[in-house]
Amino acid sequence: MKVSTINTVYQLSFMPRIFPVNCYFVEEQHELTLIDAALPYSAKSIIDVAKTIGKPITKIIITHAHNDHLGALDTLKEEIPDCQVYISSRDALLLEGNKTLLPNEKAVPIKGGLPKNIKTKPDLLLEEGARVGSLEVIATPGHTPGSITLFDTRNRSLIAGDALITRGKLVVSGMMNPLFPFPALATWDKSTALESAKKLSKLNPSLLAVGHGKMLMQPQKLLEIAIAEAERSLLRQ
Repeated sequence: MKVSTINTVYQLSFMPRIFPVNCYFVEEQHELTLIDAALPYSAKSIIDVAKTIGKPITKIIITHAHNDHLGALDTLKEEIPDCQVYISSRDALLLEGNKTLLPNEKAVPIKGGLPKNIKTKPDLLLEEGARVGSLEVIATPGHTPGSITLFDTRNRSLIAGDALITRGKLVVSGMMNPLFPFPALATWDKSTALESAKKLSKLNPSLLAVGHGKMLMQPQKLLEIAIAEAERSLLRQ
């Protein structure tokens, strides 16, 4: 595991050279919020990093219900039973193993590694505009129907799950990156993901932190390039 820190964001990257899977701590005044739960074996490292920082983990926010963002959730909840777990109301259905599309959603099969035996039940369901400490919830569907991004209102950091990928280069979810094709193959709807990326671009983030790849400071120019590339790709299809 590799730990990187920028401002209030700590990136914990597992298998960074092979198949990078990231989760994040966002530091509040007296506590830590964990965003995503990485891989099944990640729990001990996550807890150890929190001890090094010296603050308790009081909240876990899941950006979307894919296995590589849920792996250590049950263990963490067992180890920290008072910690509250958050997920979007839409992806809470996926967390339960329910892949049924809602009436207002595109008739495209939901893809990716979906959970089959997660025991943890969310304590709170999130909608766009909700606040969790310093973090504002932004609905960014596309990779999954209920994907969310967290926007730190103190410093404009974005923790975007798989709405964007930075492994190899910055791409919009669903766009094929030969250096790291897996998130594209696991994306539910590319055009919806593109609209979500445009929505995030309007925030002019100071920092972009994603599920797969390095954190990027002042990513606006690269984000605009990635959006333009995605638009061209979808036009060709």
